[in-house]
Amino acid sequence: MRSLILLLALFGLTGCMKVSDMAAGTEYHLRDAGVLEHSDTRRANTWRLQADSFVFIAQSHFVPPGKAYPRPNVVAEEAFKAFVEYFPLVRRAAQPRGLEEAMNDARSAGAHYLLYTRFAGADDRIGTVVELEDQEALDRLGIDSGVIQLMLIETNTRYLVDTASIRNRGGFLTFYDNQPEDMLRQPFEQYARSLLGVSEQ
Repeated sequence: MRSLILLLALFGLTGCMKVSDMAAGTEYHLRDAGVLEHSDTRRANTWRLQADSFVFIAQSHFVPPGKAYPRPNVVAEEAFKAFVEYFPLVRRAAQPRGLEEAMNDARSAGAHYLLYTRFAGADDRIGTVVELEDQEALDRLGIDSGVIQLMLIETNTRYLVDTASIRNRGGFLTFYDNQPEDMLRQPFEQYARSLLGVSEQ
């Protein structure tokens, strides 16, 4: 009798919810519990951009503290890959730039906005046997983490439209041979969607 009630309850739940919604909910809870990668984006403003806005993306020269050595322009590269899916007009600097240099590049390109980023912190924990043999530090075993800071600036007026901080944390099932820079794409996609006012997919 109990199994029949549970079966009926399960059918009732699935009848009220789409499979895609169930999958999204499950993924959210797995990320929140630390099983999968998790990111938390805090925006200072709720400013929205028009879909045809021209965004120029650049990364500062800042090298993050912590035991990680990400590629010099990796934040700008990953932000570009995410933004190009949502904005038809996107360009990025080929290498790290100072803020004034990046602003001049954005203006020269005719961009409406400069998305200026930096890797504020990164902790690349041991995630493979090779890394463990190299570092010989059991206390360094674990899940990677990182912090990205960004500013969205209007190029004509130099008005600071938005600032945001993205905190990334690896997951138990995804930490093997993972680096802090491998967790950047999804939060930048979420940020691009939030700038357009598009709901989570």
